Amino acid sequence: MKARRRASARRAIENELRRAGFARIAGVDEVGRGCLAGPVVAAAVVLPPDDRLRGLRDSKLLTPAMRERLHEEILTRCVGWSVGIREPADIDHLNIHQASLAAMRDAVVALEPLPDFALVDAFRIPSLFIAQRGVVGGDRRCAVIAAASVVAKVVRDRRMRELHEQDPRYGFDRHKGYATAEHLAAMARHGHSAVHRRSFRPPSLFDT
Repeated sequence: MKARRRASARRAIENELRRAGFARIAGVDEVGRGCLAGPVVAAAVVLPPDDRLRGLRDSKLLTPAMRERLHEEILTRCVGWSVGIREPADIDHLNIHQASLAAMRDAVVALEPLPDFALVDAFRIPSLFIAQRGVVGGDRRCAVIAAASVVAKVVRDRRMRELHEQDPRYGFDRHKGYATAEHLAAMARHGHSAVHRRSFRPPSLFDT
């Protein structure tokens, strides 16, 4: 298990697509699906074919310091990157799955120039006019998706720290909107804030 966690994401899928004639391959991932508060953030990243970012892997397997370092390296060395953000009101209106797909589509179409192909973590993006493939476990298997996961995570974590500064009652800087005991206790005391998702029912702490 430890060896798997240390392993960097590989480029086999990207190399296969390049051999098929695709040049600009974007990795796409999102962060924040399971949170009770804050936006869902998606990122799209195009890496140069000969680049080797050391330690690149799924953002969930990295420490905050490692994510910040890789985030800066990705933005400096990538061919292109962009983000898509859907706020809690969008999530409540669309549902989290559709809002996540919309954020990923926003990220892809914001790339300039557009990619030839999109590799997407787990899903295919509806109404995307670019060739694409959903890769199950893509943030662990595919370097360009791992890069997108790092960018999305760092962008969202920074946003949650900003939300904490605006309203420190909930501790967004620590749990980033996830359903931790601290967050649930704060919601029991203060109720929903303007950045909480009204369509999400938290665990039944309120009933105890």
